[in-house]
Amino acid sequence: MEKLKHFGFKPENYKWLLIGLAINIVGFILMIGGAAQNPNEFNESELFGTTRITIAPMFIVAGYVVIIYAIMRKPKSNDIQK
Repeated sequence: MEKLKHFGFKPENYKWLLIGLAINIVGFILMIGGAAQNPNEFNESELFGTTRITIAPMFIVAGYVVIIYAIMRKPKSNDIQK
């Protein structure tokens, strides 16, 4: 019976996966906040700022793209140990 030579992720895949996770975390952190001290007041500029509406979702989508790349990345033929 032939031994399984390669199974799962290589260290390079894990590196890309952690990079994607870090990018996602940064995106979600950028969305945090906007709560007013007084619940009766509404601060539109803080809640609907460019950071929350545009930049944070870009980080999140980019993070998911990197994670998908990490999962789909196929090791090169010379990366597989024989």
